[in-house]
Amino acid sequence: MAKVHPTEPQVSGPCSMNSAGKKTFTLWMKSLVCHTNGFTVFDSKGQIVYRVENYDTKGSSEVHLMNLHGHVLFTILKKKLQILGCWNGYRGNFTSRKKEKPSLQVKKCCRILRGDLVCEVRVGFNKYFMVSLGRKKQGFKIVNSGGDIIAEVKQKQLPTGMVLGDDVLTSEIEPSIDQALTVALVLVYGLMNRRL
Repeated sequence: MAKVHPTEPQVSGPCSMNSAGKKTFTLWMKSLVCHTNGFTVFDSKGQIVYRVENYDTKGSSEVHLMNLHGHVLFTILKKKLQILGCWNGYRGNFTSRKKEKPSLQVKKCCRILRGDLVCEVRVGFNKYFMVSLGRKKQGFKIVNSGGDIIAEVKQKQLPTGMVLGDDVLTSEIEPSIDQALTVALVLVYGLMNRRL
């Protein structure tokens, strides 16, 4: 398979660190399987790190985030009968419907009342927010309750200044943050916007 960034310098590890110490990934909002919905996450070497294959329809109520080898890292379930939207995330392949507490909860916020705030995220006792980068820009940032940016997702731009299509995004993640968790939040964002 052709690499996404064949001209970037080779760096050891699953992703690169930029000058600010953040890890950088490329997200392609397309499935590698023909005629299905999903997205693929590449590291700085152009290698697949995470993938989502949604064989169901767009906006499915159950989606699985997997690593390269197909091991399910997160199962995302949309809660029914929610006006604005609410998603629960469970680590691993959540097949049991018993009363297990979700690893993460994402609640969509009303934009009229909350401005650029898109979602409220709860991971255990920690609270995060997904904030839009603006109406014209595709993307968002994830901030903690103190307002510190822990991850940012935006449309990918080449060093020459050329902006790639709206299905190619770049993600910068603080090194102390769980990468799979951040990608699961990007997955929920895609589900909210009916991209998956």
